[in-house]
Amino acid sequence: MSIHKKIAIGLVMGIALGVVANNALAYSPLFATFLEFIIKYFTGPIGQIFLNMLFMTVIPLVFASIAVGVMQIGKQNKLGRIGTKTFLCFLVLTAIGTSLGILLVQIFKPGVGIDPVLQSELISSYSNTLSTKMETFTSKGGFGIHTFTNIIPRNLFTAMENMDMLAVIFFALIMGIAISKIPEEQSKLLEKILTSIADTMVVIVGFAIKLAPYAVFALIFNLTSKFGFALLEKLSLFVFVVFLGYILFLTLVYMPIIGLIVKQNPLTFFKKILPIMITAFTTSSSNATLPTTIKVSEEEVGIPKDIAGFVLPLGATMNMNGTALFEGVTVLFLAQVFGVPLSIVDQVVVVLLSVLMAVGTAGIPGASIPMIMLILVNFNIPAESIAIILGVDRILDMGRTMLNVTGDVVTAAIITKTEGSWCQSTFGTQHINRTQSQKSAP
Repeated sequence: MSIHKKIAIGLVMGIALGVVANNALAYSPLFATFLEFIIKYFTGPIGQIFLNMLFMTVIPLVFASIAVGVMQIGKQNKLGRIGTKTFLCFLVLTAIGTSLGILLVQIFKPGVGIDPVLQSELISSYSNTLSTKMETFTSKGGFGIHTFTNIIPRNLFTAMENMDMLAVIFFALIMGIAISKIPEEQSKLLEKILTSIADTMVVIVGFAIKLAPYAVFALIFNLTSKFGFALLEKLSLFVFVVFLGYILFLTLVYMPIIGLIVKQNPLTFFKKILPIMITAFTTSSSNATLPTTIKVSEEEVGIPKDIAGFVLPLGATMNMNGTALFEGVTVLFLAQVFGVPLSIVDQVVVVLLSVLMAVGTAGIPGASIPMIMLILVNFNIPAESIAIILGVDRILDMGRTMLNVTGDVVTAAIITKTEGSWCQSTFGTQHINRTQSQKSAP
C-alpha cells in the first residue's frame, strides 16, 4: 500500500475515533481520565515526535536549498526572471484568495443574526488563549516597518534558533547570489556541501514520512476527541463559507492553472502531491510540511532541484493564499457580527491588508490570529472579537495550510513549465515526449 493511502486511512480513522471518544465523554466521567491518559502518553507524544522530526530539518533544508537554488539559477543568468515570476504568482494568487473570501461572505452573510449570548460565551471561553497569542505577538514587536528591517539578521545563528524564517531566507538568498559571482573553482566546494546538506535532510524527511500514517492519526484524534463537532455546529455557516472558499480556490483557480498553464492533468497532479496536502492539513504548518513538499515535488512531480529549492522555501513563508482567504472571510464575518458596515473602498483595503499581512505571517499553527486582530482594529471592530472563531480556528487552520502549501507547488510548477525544465519523472517524461513528438511532426 502506498504511503499516501496509509496516511489517508490514518486521517479517517483519527477523525472517526476522535468523534466517538468526544461523544463518550458525555456518558462516562471516568472516560475523560482515560482519554487524558491516552493523549498524554500515547497519541500526544507520537504526534509531537513526528512534528519535531520535520521541524528539525526545516532550517538546514531551507538554508541549503535556497542558497543552492539561487546559486544555480544565478549562474544561468535567470535569477531576475524566475524571481519576478515567482513573486508575481505569489501576489496574484494571494489577492485572488482574499477577494474570493470577501465575495463569499457577501453572498452568505454568516455573521448576520448570531446569538448575542453565544457571542459572549465564546469571547469568555477563549479570552485566555487570545491573550497568550497576542502577548507572544507583541513581545516580538508586533507588525510594522521593523518586520521588514529585521529581515536582515544581525546574527544568523540567533535567527535560526528563533525560527525567524524571513531572516534565514534573506541570508540564504544573499549567500546564493554571492556564490554565483565567485569563480567556479572556488564555488564548487560550497555547492557540494550545501547540496549534501539538502539531500541529507530529504533522507531524514523520508524517515519521518514512514511515521506519518500513525502521526496523522494521533494528531487528528487529539483534535477531534477534544472538540468533536459541537462548536462546529454553532459556527457552522462560518466554517462552511471558509471551507467552501478553500474548495472553490482549489477547483476554480489551482486546477485550471495546472490544466491550462502547466498543461498537465489536474487530477493526476493532485494525486501525486496528496502526501503534501495531507501533511499540511494535519500539521497546520507550512514550515513543518516544507521538507515533504520539497521531497515530493522533486521526486514525484518533476520540479528541478534549483527551482524547488528557490520557490518552495520562499512559498512556505510568503505565499499564503489560504491564509489571505481566511483573513478576508474572518474580518467581514466579525464586521457583520458587530454590525460594522464596510464600504467597497474598505473591502478593497481589507484585500490589500490581508495580502500584506499574509506575507508577514509565520508558517506555524495559529500565526494568522494576531495579524487579523491588527486588521480588525483598523476598522473599529473589537480586536477581542477574534475569540469568537478561536474554537474552530484549529480546524480552519488545517484547511488554509493545505491551500497555502498546494499554492507553493502550483507556483513551482508554473515556473518549471515556463522555463521548460521538467525533470525525468512522470510529468517530466510526458513533457519531453510531447516536445519530441512536436519536433518530429511534419
